[in-house]
Amino acid sequence: MPHVVVVGGYAPYYPLYPYSYFGYPYYSYPYRPTKLDLKIEDIKNDYKEKIWAVKHNSSLTHKEKRAQVHQLKHDREAEILDTRLNFHNRNNDNNNKSNNDR
Repeated sequence: MPHVVVVGGYAPYYPLYPYSYFGYPYYSYPYRPTKLDLKIEDIKNDYKEKIWAVKHNSSLTHKEKRAQVHQLKHDREAEILDTRLNFHNRNNDNNNKSNNDR
């Protein structure tokens, strides 16, 4: 005849959601890039292609390749900075115009 053993105790509490707060689930939303982020990514991708083309150009010497890559990286950073400044200045101008209309 088999024996049945019952052990007393408690089951540990595990919430349904790992990051719940007072019983309410924590929902996280995926990151949605801003227009500025998208513009900067486009600039980086354009310069990445240009740099790749220079590095794989067999008609240039190593020194010329280095110089052109250095110049392209400098131009990329300048364009990103200019894009950021123009983006924020344009938004500030739009905010000032809407505040003056009130």
